[in-house]
Amino acid sequence: MITNGFTYIAALVFLAAVLVGAEKLTKWKFFKYVPPVVLLYLLTMVLCTVGAWDMEATKPAYAALKNNILYAMLVLMLLRCDIRKILKLGPRMLGGFFSASISIGIGFIVTYAVMHSQLGAEAWKALGALCGSWMGGSGNMVAVQAALNIGESDMAYALVIDSIDYSIWVMFLLWAISFAPQFNKWTKASTSTLDEVCKRLEDEQAVASNHITFAGMLFLIGGSLLVSALSQNLGVAINGVAPWLDKATWTVLVVTVISLIAAVTPIGKIAGSAELSNVMLYIVIALLASRASLLELTDAPMWILSGFMILAIHGIILVILAKIFKLDLFTCGVASLANIGGTASAPILAASYSGALVPVGVLMALMGYVIGTGGGLIVANIMKLFA
Repeated sequence: MITNGFTYIAALVFLAAVLVGAEKLTKWKFFKYVPPVVLLYLLTMVLCTVGAWDMEATKPAYAALKNNILYAMLVLMLLRCDIRKILKLGPRMLGGFFSASISIGIGFIVTYAVMHSQLGAEAWKALGALCGSWMGGSGNMVAVQAALNIGESDMAYALVIDSIDYSIWVMFLLWAISFAPQFNKWTKASTSTLDEVCKRLEDEQAVASNHITFAGMLFLIGGSLLVSALSQNLGVAINGVAPWLDKATWTVLVVTVISLIAAVTPIGKIAGSAELSNVMLYIVIALLASRASLLELTDAPMWILSGFMILAIHGIILVILAKIFKLDLFTCGVASLANIGGTASAPILAASYSGALVPVGVLMALMGYVIGTGGGLIVANIMKLFA
């Protein structure tokens, strides 16, 4: 068992390197259906389950790196993005986001109507708080918890669902990326604008990648880490003055603003940001999966089952809406994760399609914070009718 924090981080990064290297060297068709990023998530969860590392002993290393690397990754990804081009995708993305939000709310209501006898008469409160989180973020969950006066013991069940079911859903969405062409053909979705933006920005990045320099790479690493640190400090300071958004939300807002401003300066043209951001992307994914043990599936099984029912209903409704409104898989997937995963994971899924689309994930996730608390309270009160 690994008890040293540095060894724990080294093992995760090496596992990511082995999987990516295996794809490049072997060219196996297997990786077309199960890409390295999905295998990394799954294998890391398995290692966590079998106790490859001590959760308590390695917690400081995880806490020290996860958010710091996540925000630095966002900086590097956003540096490559011309927001003026991305905003042309606005209306379709907005429609996809609210389709995901509504289907999540319906999923909670239907699931509680079916499962309330197994979950308990007061379960609607904890599920309402979870709905606030799955439409927005952890800040929305806390707000709903306070509004409904939910006890910590009841919230524990919601947190178990938020940990296990969310982790499986992220892994599923990452796996589904490889089926985007077939899905888009089935829904008859027009991805011409999306493909055009991706191709243009990726071509620009490919040209820039030929001019990677040591000085540029060092500047990008140092600059992204510095922005990550400053943004977190500013997030805490702003939250003290404007507490209606939590610290994480303010931090993401600061990171986004600084990065998008820098992207239209010569800094945005420094080569190497794509490569460095992808390295950080894999590190963040490994870190997230390393705290999700499959053994937790034995805790509160009816609650965990309910969480999967919610996600299944959400997914089915979203697929139906995609067919009706001709939405592509990128829009559906990122809209779903922008609601359920928020700013921590929506950009990761967006980046898996194209690093150029990270702002879409960020902006969609930030919209969730606006509707999360109200959405959670509305859904909770509807569920109450079935208690």
